[in-house]
Amino acid sequence: MIALLEAAPTVLGREHNGILMTPEEFDAVEDWDRGCRYELIHGVLVVSPPPGAPQRRPNDILAYWLWAWHHEHPEGKRLDDTLHEQIVKIGAQRRIVDRAIWTGLGRQPDVDNDPPTICVEFVSPGRRSFRRDYEEKRADYASVKVKEYWVIDRFQRTMTVFRRLRRNWRQIVVREDETYRTDLLPGFELPLGRLLKFADRQ
Repeated sequence: MIALLEAAPTVLGREHNGILMTPEEFDAVEDWDRGCRYELIHGVLVVSPPPGAPQRRPNDILAYWLWAWHHEHPEGKRLDDTLHEQIVKIGAQRRIVDRAIWTGLGRQPDVDNDPPTICVEFVSPGRRSFRRDYEEKRADYASVKVKEYWVIDRFQRTMTVFRRLRRNWRQIVVREDETYRTDLLPGFELPLGRLLKFADRQ
């Protein structure tokens, strides 16, 4: 049940799931229960468990590959920053992206306010997660002009790339035996099959 508190909490925990909050109240929170994820969706605080190992492990490997490209490739300095579990401001909403990538700015991004150049989601099990990652977040990220949105799906063994072309997305499906490349990260290669193997480890 949704309840409106008289005063917004300055420390959040899982017991606050479902309360109404404004973006200003959300942004003013001073401390969080680090065992949860917090999003503000249509004025409602949504508290969810952290991602499991099948999502965290390939996310860590992706970060490793990105930073290796940054340090070793002649074009790697185009990577301005990358962070996991990053809150993205989308109007009055606050969404968590599994991995945010800023590239091509030529400066250190203001990670709390600059929208990522690339947003990456690792699909969680369940129909609700499927709809959220493939549909809801795609619309959200388009509204803040994210240039590419990668949906890495260990269940379908694909990576769906939504690439922004003016006001629309162009959809590209990368198969497990393919390697993805993008002009946003020149010289960077993402071999999907190798990445999915890290999601498969038990």
